[in-house]
Amino acid sequence: MFTPVVLAGGNGSRLWPLSRQAFPKQFLTLDGQGRGSMFQQALARLDGLDHALPIIVSNEQHRFVVAEQLRLAERSSGKVILEPMGRNTAPAIAMAALQASRDGSDPLLLILAADHHIPDEQAFRAAVASATIHADLGRLVTFGITPTHPETGFGYIQCGEPLGETGSAIAAFKEKPSAELAQEYLESGRYLWNSGMFMFRASRFLEELQRLRPDILDACRIARQHAQDDDYFLHIPAEQFALCDDESVDYAVMEHTDGGVVVPLDAGWNDLGSWAAILEVSEHDTDGNSFQGDVMSVDTRNSLVQSHHRLVTTVGVEGLVVIETKDAVLVAHKDRCQQVKQIVQRLQAEQREEFAAHPLVSRPWGHYDTVDKGERYQVKRITVLPGECLSLQLHYHRAEHWIVVSGTAKVVCGDKELILSENQSTYIPLGVKHSLSNPGKVPLELIEVQSGAYLGEDDIVRFEDRYGRIGS
Repeated sequence: MFTPVVLAGGNGSRLWPLSRQAFPKQFLTLDGQGRGSMFQQALARLDGLDHALPIIVSNEQHRFVVAEQLRLAERSSGKVILEPMGRNTAPAIAMAALQASRDGSDPLLLILAADHHIPDEQAFRAAVASATIHADLGRLVTFGITPTHPETGFGYIQCGEPLGETGSAIAAFKEKPSAELAQEYLESGRYLWNSGMFMFRASRFLEELQRLRPDILDACRIARQHAQDDDYFLHIPAEQFALCDDESVDYAVMEHTDGGVVVPLDAGWNDLGSWAAILEVSEHDTDGNSFQGDVMSVDTRNSLVQSHHRLVTTVGVEGLVVIETKDAVLVAHKDRCQQVKQIVQRLQAEQREEFAAHPLVSRPWGHYDTVDKGERYQVKRITVLPGECLSLQLHYHRAEHWIVVSGTAKVVCGDKELILSENQSTYIPLGVKHSLSNPGKVPLELIEVQSGAYLGEDDIVRFEDRYGRIGS
């Protein structure tokens, strides 16, 4: 038996505008197969293997997205470790190893990314079985992907002497190569793509981390000692975790250990790191196109077009990526998709809303969708799940009107409490404590009209909150 560790803390900036800071690519359904998000597929891939409940490592701001996706997939997890900021894979795996061995046990850990595409799950499980043999011998296993073409976007692993029937010693890690060097790697047959998946015993990894990067392990141990632990989440404190170096497990351990082994994996793997990769794994029509949503095309070839909000049409184009969302549209050549990250960097530098979140924003109680906004007003459509409740809060800069579209609303406004049903409404004055809950059995939907001098989401002072979000 082993313990899966699912790393779900990335941002997926190259898949903007669908992937955003508040809802990154691992929580999206990207392959068009209707099998759930990439995170949910990573968990489903473990079915049929003998494993304990998975440990999940994610960003603090995504904690309720993780919980909701687990609920929707009807899956259980072990502890969900919440990082206050990203510090790369070495600290993330160290936190998971410390958590997994906290009770004195020493489990095998299978380290997986939450955003990989692996269609041949039988081959994946066979590779895990092979890795288990090596990990049981105290080796640190990484999975190397059998290359299918001279890819310049991945790092490579050079295979050394064979170790048993299914693995090789690691001769060297190679950075992303030029096209000419990638062709040489492919022709030699001695190189595999670096997948970023690993297997080792918790104590063995911590031992090597202590030897090679004791500063990272010390910082993680201190952060673990100061963490807030509840039944579901492990909240890592920002002050201590910020002292930990931002370092990948490859640089920190795997490139320097003498106990490394690479196990080949030939399962159609793709890290879905760009829109070109999405086009590659998607189903195509006879012209090589992959369309999703309300798309109409004429004389269009080898293109990826996704409509998530309105009709998108193309005429006489080839090799394009067109991604339409409610608040942004991306048009790029499929060979230049890696440069989407430059757009995201500009959006972040200019503090544009389109960098951080979609108009549809998930919350632990449901979600809201921004319908319209302008000078001194904003309109939202709010959905509250059955039995859920917004915090008791007030706003210093805005008043709100609530109109129930469907379902039943329980409203607290000052010292008053009332029940509203379809077509009924109420008014929340500026500066008055209020809360909203759904006491019914079906989702509550209402329209919220905000008016005031400042309408930002940070104009919220919480007094009571079942999700632990007390304060401003």
